[in-house]
Amino acid sequence: MHKSRLVRLLTASAFAVISLSAVAAPKKDFNVCWTIYAGWMPWEYAGTQGIVDKWAKKYGITVKVTQLNDYVESINQYTAGQFDGCTMTNMDALTIPAAGGVESTALVVSDFSNGNDGIVLKGEGKKVADLKGMDVNLVELSVSHYLLARALDSVDLTERDLKVVNTSDADIAAAFDTPQVKAVTTWNPMLSEIKAKPGVTEVFDSSKIPGEIMDMMVVNTQTLKDNPALGKALTGAWFEVVALMNAKNAQAKEALEHMAKASGTDLAGFQSQLDTTKLFATPQEALTFATSKELQTTMRKVADFSFEHGLLGEGAKDSSAVGMTFANNATEGDKGNLKLHFDPSYVQMAADGKL
Repeated sequence: MHKSRLVRLLTASAFAVISLSAVAAPKKDFNVCWTIYAGWMPWEYAGTQGIVDKWAKKYGITVKVTQLNDYVESINQYTAGQFDGCTMTNMDALTIPAAGGVESTALVVSDFSNGNDGIVLKGEGKKVADLKGMDVNLVELSVSHYLLARALDSVDLTERDLKVVNTSDADIAAAFDTPQVKAVTTWNPMLSEIKAKPGVTEVFDSSKIPGEIMDMMVVNTQTLKDNPALGKALTGAWFEVVALMNAKNAQAKEALEHMAKASGTDLAGFQSQLDTTKLFATPQEALTFATSKELQTTMRKVADFSFEHGLLGEGAKDSSAVGMTFANNATEGDKGNLKLHFDPSYVQMAADGKL
């Protein structure tokens, strides 16, 4: 579920070269990609149930919604110009396409992790401070790594006080079953599986840093500028599905059961994942988040972490290397290198009923 968000498979310079050849032009046919995660299952439903098709037809375009199995690979393919849009976290949007020179726009910030990511200890460890001197298994340079850094901040510790052990998301639950692994940082569904084991304590989770681990539909900025119909169709389809999910009727249950099955679980399992996902229920709710000053503050923290861990490219001199824009013409970082845009204008149209 929550994504193996990491491993920069192409260099920033390679991405920059690719981006020059991937400049968009007005067109009618589009392709966006997504990977399995509770907060992104509405894209599966919208794609397979004809909702995206309906909205695309309204604006005279076609939009294919493609599922990929590998989260990082999906972002790399988007960055290489093979997709017009892709689901990803805020940190990965900054450190993969944006840092690689591909100007990208967060079209819809759809949710944030509100307990889906956590730090778990077994045995005598009962609090964050007990991590001192320990090995902590996690997907290195992912949002799990970011969560660990934020947890350590809360008790005046740093990564120098422990050892990070890089472990793939596919292996982390099995690793925790071995005697030598005492601490892990991971996301659902692995997190739920690990927490259910006897003698286990969750000492920190993403609900302690609300709004900092975001999930988004990101689109190529030039493509969006040339083809606003794509932004309108995707935004309209997204909020139609989210409204259906929150309708509290038989159709809503049917839709949720469909998403649960498509994500490899049952309704109860899927609902438990949604319970720790702050999925914005209405366009207005999403708009409030996307236009808040806290969003800019959060991205400054993310940029600081990314720079400290070498994720902003070889030429980055400090955490301001990759510029970002926000609502009300606010900017963060290098204004001469604006590569990541949090543009709430399409969500504003949805909130105003103008889609």
